[in-house]
Formats: sequence, C-alpha cells, structure tokens
Amino acid sequence: MQSQKLKFNKVKKKYLQFIKSQEVLSEPFRNKLGQLKNFFLPISKKIFEKKIKKNKTIIVGLTGGQGSGKSTISYILKIILKERFELNTVIFSIDDFYKTFHERKIMAKKVNPLFLTRGVPGTHDTKLLLKCLKQLKNFTKKNLYIPKFDKSIDDRCPKHRWQKITNKPDIVIFEGWCVAATPQKNKDLIVPINILEKEKDKKKIWRSWVNKELKTNYKKIFQLVDLKIFLKVPSFDHVYKWRLLQEKKLRMTSKGKKTMNDIQIKNFIMHYERITKHMLKNLKGKFDFIINIDKKHRLKSMKIN
Repeated sequence: MQSQKLKFNKVKKKYLQFIKSQEVLSEPFRNKLGQLKNFFLPISKKIFEKKIKKNKTIIVGLTGGQGSGKSTISYILKIILKERFELNTVIFSIDDFYKTFHERKIMAKKVNPLFLTRGVPGTHDTKLLLKCLKQLKNFTKKNLYIPKFDKSIDDRCPKHRWQKITNKPDIVIFEGWCVAATPQKNKDLIVPINILEKEKDKKKIWRSWVNKELKTNYKKIFQLVDLKIFLKVPSFDHVYKWRLLQEKKLRMTSKGKKTMNDIQIKNFIMHYERITKHMLKNLKGKFDFIINIDKKHRLKSMKIN
C-alpha cells in the first residue's frame, strides 16, 4: 500500500513539474489533479493491463486535430507509465515521417501540386514508418533510429539528430493528427469541402490519391496499433484557432526560423479539413478511449469502449 502511495506521489510531483513547464508557453492548465485522476491514470492503467495481457510491446495510437494536445498528453502518459508502472516508453509522431521536401517536390510535379504541402496521407514515408513500427514491436539488440522532422525548415532532420532507441520499449506512443483515420466512400469525394479543393483540386486527383493511400499503405500501418485514443475537438473551427496558438509557441521557441502568418495557417489547415471532419463524424467502435475537449481546451469527459 505504502509503495503505491509513494509511486502516486512521485507521479504527481513529476506531472505537476511538467505541466508547469508547459504553462510558460501557453495558458494555465485547469483542474490539474482532477485531470490526472480522471483521465491520465485510467488510460495508463488500461495500457499497463494490455501490456501484461499481451506480454509484448504495445503500440498506442493517439490522435486528434492539430493543437488538441497530443504531444503534451503523450508526455504525461510517459511519466505515469514510467513512475507508476515501471514501463519503458518511446514517443514519436507520424509528422516525423514526412517525406523530404525534395520527395514532395517530385510528387507535386508528378501527381498534384498540393502534395508539396506536408500533412495529408501520401506525404509520409510509409515504408519507413511501417518498418520502424515492426522493428519496435520485434526489437533486437541492434540500435534503432526514428527520424525527426523540422517543421521550421519543412524538411527531415539529418540522421545524427534522429531519435536513438537502445532498449526494447514496453510501450510505443504513436501520435498524429491522422493516426487511425479511415478512407471515405468515393461518392463522398465528389463535392469539394473548401476553397482549396474547389480551386486547386478540380479533377479530384489530390483527394482521391489521399483516400487511396488510406485504403492501402496507411491501413497496414494502423493495423499495428493495439490501443487507440481520440482527442475529440468541439469543431474544426477550433483546430484553426488552436493551430494559431501552436504557431505562436513555435515563434517563441524557434527564433530566426521560418514560421507561418495567420493567412498561411488558414490555407495550410484546409489541407487537413476533409479527414479531420471525417474522423469527427465516424468515431463509433474505432477507438478505445474518446476524450471530449471543450471550447476552452479543457478535457471535459471520457468514453471508454
């Protein structure tokens, strides 16, 4: 009993320290201990139970619209899994597997100019991602390197900056805005969803290609995920609002590096609109946890399936 109490106090201390470090760049977190007890601890317990039951590396897919808090929540779960359950956790984002700028430039020329902009399925190196996930599940003694992407230069980092994995992970938190996304029906692709699609994808080449990628390469990747968590934003309008805040943080932390202004972000977000809205509408039976986020960016409620 004492051991569990000590572990909880350790979790609480590290959790509050991390939250405090995050508040430097954003608005204060509300009901910190309530969120720990009502959201993060139950999720971590379920991950731990899954690990014990399967007795293998567990891949947790964490998804939600841009600015929904995926990176912050990933790190909180890592703290709990380490301090309370003594599990070695690796975190990485689907964003780190974007194709290089050069590769996207070729794709933009061959398929559709919209593929120059990173984000949608088709702009990731799916072969490398699938290989990495399989290697993490079946880890050998050989070191494994996970790529890193620098959004401020819109390109992949050189290999010496990649994440080095030296020990077999118990848990892998694989986060990203389109993790576990499913394809749409072909008839749903006909009507453009915004100005971007209407003006720059008149023949439906871009969105059809994206949808085909979800049906094939991304399906293989998402099938490797053992537990799925969805951060449900109130609406797509909030994705834009919160993405603006993200960019503000990036400006503060990436001095001298390239960032986007508000108009550029609005155009950028349009690339994500179709899949984000599709995911918000089609949640039934697809996720183990659905966390509802309110308009003030607070965790409101959670459904466990």
